[in-house]
Amino acid sequence: MKRRSGYMQLGLAVFLSVSAILLFYDTLFGRRVLPVFGGQLISAVQPVLIGALLAYLLAPVVNFFDRMLLQPLGGRRPKGKLGGCVRAASVLLTWLVIAVLVYLLASVLLPELYKSVVQLIGNVENYYNTINGWVRRLLDSNPELENLVSDRLKGYYTDITTWLDTLLPQATALMSAVSGGVMTALNFLLDLLVGVIVSIFLLATKEQCAAYARKVIFGLFPGSYVPWVLRGIHKVDSIFSGFVRGKLLDSLIIGILCFICCSLFKFPYTPLVSVIVGVTNVIPFFGPFLGAIPSIFLILLVSPIQAVYFALFVLALQQLDGNIIGPLILGDKTGLSSLWVIVAILVGGSFFGVPGMFFGVPVFACFYSAANFFLDMRLRRKDLPLDTKAYTTDYPKAEPKAPPQEKNL
Repeated sequence: MKRRSGYMQLGLAVFLSVSAILLFYDTLFGRRVLPVFGGQLISAVQPVLIGALLAYLLAPVVNFFDRMLLQPLGGRRPKGKLGGCVRAASVLLTWLVIAVLVYLLASVLLPELYKSVVQLIGNVENYYNTINGWVRRLLDSNPELENLVSDRLKGYYTDITTWLDTLLPQATALMSAVSGGVMTALNFLLDLLVGVIVSIFLLATKEQCAAYARKVIFGLFPGSYVPWVLRGIHKVDSIFSGFVRGKLLDSLIIGILCFICCSLFKFPYTPLVSVIVGVTNVIPFFGPFLGAIPSIFLILLVSPIQAVYFALFVLALQQLDGNIIGPLILGDKTGLSSLWVIVAILVGGSFFGVPGMFFGVPVFACFYSAANFFLDMRLRRKDLPLDTKAYTTDYPKAEPKAPPQEKNL
């Protein structure tokens, strides 16, 4: 019987190894069946993923309303229908807050943003003349280079105007493109609606979902591994929840401050510039520069002196964010130095674009924390110090062991 069990394990190991080799070969040199299947699977479960992400982001808000509603009841959740009513009220209040924020965004910011975009499109010709004048003044000392650049700008402007003039005869292609874009937007809105429903279900039953997840962990892993798995999950949750929620809140605050201050200073394209600064601020380290450069260029087309003032304002705003707002909200959730943050952003952005630049930092922080944990564990086994400063010499001294305690007879 034992020999048959050994043969079954060997056969299963060989089957899995051959399958892994075939999948690896197909992914690199074949029809990429596994990536295509993975993409279709992610597309199919996209509403569930959206709902899980919304529930994960809104869980602290639900917990806040839970505490507020449970204070008259002594702070403990009652069992039965009363506890369900408290949770239903918390979820309802959470989504009411989200609805109010969306309404304010749609009623205050979006109309102004639309006006800014229309104004920007309407002034394309003026901006072209402005840039052309700058180029002519800068290249007066070199007429040949001036003529070359001027001809290039005229060619680009002619191509743009020609494309705009021939856009109307191509109404069929335009309508098909618009209908495709509309269908994509409708599909996204449908996925978002289903995601909201899924998030409400997950928020209402988040304790049961967490309990079932622990049940699965206890069923899959040996008893000695369970505490380590739970510890790792809590660490990952701490890094992701602190960074993702904190960074989104930080970017929202920076966008609102930028909108208020730009409105007071009467900078042009205030709504558009505020959205650019707030959205790009979610990208660590490089985000402020990515948002400031196009914003300064837009204001420069209108008023060079206001562009200088805006650059100074953005510099002051980022100093406020980096020294006060960011540390107050984020703290040291990732535990990464500036060098590793840059590496995580570059690697994540090269593989997954802008989402990789955002999520690359917490993912890298999880791997960094795991590597530090296993390294410290091996150092403890060797009775070596854990402090990095102890390794400034070639041969660090071992940590002194605690003297054994005498047993009472």
